[in-house]
Amino acid sequence: QVQLVESGGGSVQTGGSLKLSCTTSGGTFSIYTMAWFRQAPGKEREFVAAITWNTGTTFYADSVKGRFTTSRDNAKKTVYLEMNSLIPDDTAVYYCAAKPYAAFPVGAISQYTYWGQGTQVTVSS
Repeated sequence: QVQLVESGGGSVQTGGSLKLSCTTSGGTFSIYTMAWFRQAPGKEREFVAAITWNTGTTFYADSVKGRFTTSRDNAKKTVYLEMNSLIPDDTAVYYCAAKPYAAFPVGAISQYTYWGQGTQVTVSS
């Protein structure tokens, strides 16, 4: 059984930075396209970033492009989301997700097989 565990969330002020980690167990990490989604109170879950399993190509939502960076370490079975220049609109629960082999479309929530429990990120003004 594949498990994903996020960590690194917290509270920061506008302009601050956080780095989220998502460590997997029970599966073959190198075959998973990994993604980050977030869900703010009263809003639907939305795509944030993804990194493909084969080429390591990264994709970002327009709202975070230039501020967030996702990366992966296959040896550590971990994916990261480095978040800089945080703003209050980034406040949400952040989830990592995995799907085997398939890369596209990276933002389709329904295609992801495995999900973490989420980690809270709060940005105050």
